[in-house]
Amino acid sequence: MQRYSGFGLLTHSFSHHEHWQKIWRNPSPKKHYDVIIVGGGGHGLATAYYLAKVHGVTNVAVVEKGYLGGGNTGRNTTIVRSNYLWDEAAHLYEHAMKLWEGLSQDLNYNVMFSQRGVLNLGHTLQDMRDIQRRVNANRLNGIDSEALDARQVQALVPHMDCSANTRYPVLGASWQPRAGVARHDAVAWGYARAADALGVDLLQQTEVMGMMIEQGVVKGVKTHRYGDIHADRVGCVVAGNSSVLAQMAGFDLPLESHPLQALVSEPIKPILDTVVMSNHVHGYVSQSDKGDLVIGAGIDGYTGYGQRGSYPTIEHTVQAIIELFPIFSRVRMNRQWGGIVDTCPDACPVISETPVENLYFNCGWGTGGFKATPGSGHVFAASLAKGVMHPLAKPFSMFRFHSGALVDEHGAAGVAH
Repeated sequence: MQRYSGFGLLTHSFSHHEHWQKIWRNPSPKKHYDVIIVGGGGHGLATAYYLAKVHGVTNVAVVEKGYLGGGNTGRNTTIVRSNYLWDEAAHLYEHAMKLWEGLSQDLNYNVMFSQRGVLNLGHTLQDMRDIQRRVNANRLNGIDSEALDARQVQALVPHMDCSANTRYPVLGASWQPRAGVARHDAVAWGYARAADALGVDLLQQTEVMGMMIEQGVVKGVKTHRYGDIHADRVGCVVAGNSSVLAQMAGFDLPLESHPLQALVSEPIKPILDTVVMSNHVHGYVSQSDKGDLVIGAGIDGYTGYGQRGSYPTIEHTVQAIIELFPIFSRVRMNRQWGGIVDTCPDACPVISETPVENLYFNCGWGTGGFKATPGSGHVFAASLAKGVMHPLAKPFSMFRFHSGALVDEHGAAGVAH
């Protein structure tokens, strides 16, 4: 099994309590900031870090209604990949992948990025045609990708049932060797620590109650804890609550919010050293280095904001995994949870200016948010710093739903739901 990159090379670790205590204590907010970022998850913290480091914009506040990394960043299933079909999405996720590959060194903090590869299984002839199409598209964009047959898949994952007797036989898969997993909460804390060191204010337990807008221009945010906080620009990166903030600003976003379900098993001995995903049986699984199986793929079929487990969805996902790995049928579940994901009709994000001047939104990532974290923050920071959308962000304007220029990754990018 490939181990985590950079392990033992960095000077800071999870036990660096003094700095944690410093971050947990809110500073006294300033009266005015160059940029306010609403949302203290991975994307928001990454945006703050790159604003300070790359663009020299340090008069920044991250405003978080709960605690840093307490939303989807700490609730995802840690997969990182860039094997998307359409050019616009592939370029954005590959930009993130390249940042992932040096992130631990950049932050001087071990985010436990492990390039153990990702398999996207094919169970029908049409699946295999789609896989070959996506592999070819990836290669044209300089992204590592291979099409494997069933024999090669079985060699990579000996414990998976690749026989011809299953309900959904494994005919092959796409394989991205550079893909893998990272430690989700470590990403949030790494960015938080680095942004804090560069002078960014991290305001936790500070809920935004409204937007300060004058003559169509945003002037700041209203908070329940510190009252009005002024800013030249405001960037909203609040995952499943984006529609709520957009309504505060007087417009709607083309989003639906759904609870996304996941679970982990009890720890078992190492048995799976890559990530296995399947659209057809509707599930994916990997194994963490402490031994638990990390399983996910199901969104609840209703709009909701409940960050909790939904047993019918979990049961469906577990059935899918046992379809692929009968050997897991007697493994016990340890815990389950839900995170709120915003989804756009084309399964791509919104990284965009809005009808309100100087107000920007980064949302709608659906199930692709974690893997995009460094790229999303890097691109959004450049857009906020300059007031002009970064070239990689331009295809993901919210106004594409008016023009019809969608980036339709739905069902095309090896996602498992």
